[in-house]
Amino acid sequence: MSKCFYTLFTKKFFILENTSHISKEETRTIFNFRKENSMADFKFLLQTQRLFLDGAMGTMLHKKGFTSEKLPEILNFTNPEIITEIHLEYLKAGCDIITTNTFGANTYKLTNVNYSVKEMILQGIKLAKNAVLENEYGFIALDIGPTGKLLKPIGNVTFEEMYEVYKEQALSSAGADLILLETFTDLYELKVAILACKENSDLPIFATMSFEKNGRTVFGTDLEAMILTVEGLGVDAVGINCSLAPNEIASLVKKLTSIATIPIVLQPNSGLPTIKNNSTYYNTTPEQFSNYAKTFVEQGVSIFGGCCGTTPEFIQQTIKNTRHLPFNPPKNKYVSKVCSSSKVVDFEEIRVIGERINPSGKPLLKEALTTKNLTYILKEALDQKEEGANILDINVGLADIDEVETLKNLVVEVQSIVDLPLQIDSVNPLAIEQAVRIYNGKPIINSVNGKFDSLHTILPIAKKYGASVLGLTLDDRGIPETAKERLEIATTIVNTALEYGIRKQDILIDCLMVTASAQQNLIKETLEAIYLVKKELGVKTVLGVSNISFGLPNRNLLNKTMLTLALYQGLDAPILNTRNKEMFEIIDAYNVLMAKDIDSENYIQNYSNQQIFNHTPNSKLTLRQTIIKGLEEEAVLCSEQLLLNQSAISIIEDEIIPALNFVGDEYEKQILFLPQLIKSSECAKRCFETIKLHLMNSNEKPANPPKIILATVYGDVHDIGKNIIKVIIENYGFEIIDLGKDVSPTTIVNSILEHDVKLVGLSALMTTTVQNMKDTINYIKINCPNCKVMVGGAVITEQLAESINADYFAKDAMNALKIIQDVFK
Repeated sequence: MSKCFYTLFTKKFFILENTSHISKEETRTIFNFRKENSMADFKFLLQTQRLFLDGAMGTMLHKKGFTSEKLPEILNFTNPEIITEIHLEYLKAGCDIITTNTFGANTYKLTNVNYSVKEMILQGIKLAKNAVLENEYGFIALDIGPTGKLLKPIGNVTFEEMYEVYKEQALSSAGADLILLETFTDLYELKVAILACKENSDLPIFATMSFEKNGRTVFGTDLEAMILTVEGLGVDAVGINCSLAPNEIASLVKKLTSIATIPIVLQPNSGLPTIKNNSTYYNTTPEQFSNYAKTFVEQGVSIFGGCCGTTPEFIQQTIKNTRHLPFNPPKNKYVSKVCSSSKVVDFEEIRVIGERINPSGKPLLKEALTTKNLTYILKEALDQKEEGANILDINVGLADIDEVETLKNLVVEVQSIVDLPLQIDSVNPLAIEQAVRIYNGKPIINSVNGKFDSLHTILPIAKKYGASVLGLTLDDRGIPETAKERLEIATTIVNTALEYGIRKQDILIDCLMVTASAQQNLIKETLEAIYLVKKELGVKTVLGVSNISFGLPNRNLLNKTMLTLALYQGLDAPILNTRNKEMFEIIDAYNVLMAKDIDSENYIQNYSNQQIFNHTPNSKLTLRQTIIKGLEEEAVLCSEQLLLNQSAISIIEDEIIPALNFVGDEYEKQILFLPQLIKSSECAKRCFETIKLHLMNSNEKPANPPKIILATVYGDVHDIGKNIIKVIIENYGFEIIDLGKDVSPTTIVNSILEHDVKLVGLSALMTTTVQNMKDTINYIKINCPNCKVMVGGAVITEQLAESINADYFAKDAMNALKIIQDVFK
């Protein structure tokens, strides 16, 4: 950017942001300047100016009488003038960015229509551009929402298949100024979308997710984990949209503005929906909405808009109420952290990396990898978590297996049952990249070293995927003998990583533990190197502690002593065998003595009522335990063994149902989250299939299960919530009749009468289909008065359920199960 251009640009924005009263002529000058330079300098704009997004498209369509379209995107062709009119109304209200009417324009949703994804998106961009040209100002965001499908292993869509869906959308983005990825609840799917957009478009990307009041999405994604992951992937703005009203989102915004290090985007709903006189209303006024917006902007939100229930009046009032406020982007300190989708681990405390998923010196693990005995490996992961690991190292380096495919698949499977962050460990760059690519969260890459090829192969991978990277202090000479030489290699690694744009906080250094039996004189050099790296470079340190004792008796004594010495030198993350409880005791004692455990609080809690540690590695699990842990193959084997001596009914009542109840309770306590809940349900489903097969070949007769109908109401093609409920409740002995999505009231009533059903579950996601849900309920009540109706979905509240004459409101899958159990007592 030229000095002249920079001066003009910053001067104009200074006028806009620091003067509460500016003339229309001055404003138009700035607008025209922005318009002429939007493509080249939009990212600069994000750093210097508060921007306003538009509000809800669906709400506006509803106000204009378009309530029957199951795919609002179809209106891009059937009623294009209405879409352009809505865009123009938002622009006239003062917003800077309008979002195209393409939220659901993907391969999965555009079925049975006459338009391709590319045609739909280009038409949506064209209509937005028409409004911008008429208004003579405005930026266009290509709006992309989630597909409604579940990724493996809890769903049936692969990472690669999902990627192609988003790639098709990104390749159709010509004419847009940025891409808005919004209303995601699964961080894994959002990562796929970001990668597809970044690899197939050069447009800036905003990424937002929808959170519940507990600070997590329905998939259990933690807000901080979302921020870490998407910032690492290189998006241009991060934030929250939909789901909650401004007053409900306040605590989340406070956390968001205290963590994010890039521009923050916020699009709250206008409140809770209700129905009056056959129309949907929200309980927040434009004035109330703008007052909340003022608070959020003061806290650091720099891109503000609205979601469900908001209109041009909301945006206009918000702009009026916040225009005079100074630009206040986040200035947060970046901290060393890694994460899974639901758990964040920082390195402000000593963190333990579990070492046992590494075949080196482990014949049982080698055999499990060779024979693809996934159960053994997953149990090792679960055991290490229960033993106290904070991070798990995953290494599958064997000569006689496909390391790339094995590591990739194992990362997915381990993440499906364990919520700890992972350290991806391999000497194969391709294996590292494929595993990091499909990792859900922000991992550690183990490892890079001081060799030229390693530096310039591994560091670009870490940068692209936002991973932390572990550097080994070796180079073409091997492991240097002196601490000073190891520091020199560490310095090269750190400096090269910084050149690639990797932050210092995302670099960890392993000064490499040698064996006392072979290189006794080098032990002190390793300890000195840890001290020097911490002092001179200020990065976090890692060490494989147990290597010290290889080949010597009483290894535990040497390991404990080495850990104590290394901690005092500045070790942040020991890699060790978590089965050794004494190693954890050393860390706890160290934290007390170094005043890291304030008032010895954790120490007192851990040791006041100390119990004897007698864990049995890979011990035999009961059927109940396998279901709770989500180990499908082990669960099937347990079922088959139990059927040799127990009745099917007793297995169901004594093992399967109690396991599901336990998982459900843990889910409600927010100890487990939706992926684990679904994984356990799939385990139970496999067990039921085994039991049913047994019953077909025996004299035992299964009882006739109660029947329940599930359907997404007509005009709505979103069925992910319905599908989740189906997975959960069918494992409690209920027969589910799934009518699918966009189901007419007549079809539902006919099915009720045909199957003599006593309970129907109706789902709706869009504001525009709430009225359709009410119509469906009325039709059911008239024709099937003895059938009860349960409702749920993103836009449904308890008050709304009551106002549309539903019998029950299910806020989530476990709540739906309790309702069903009460109905069929």
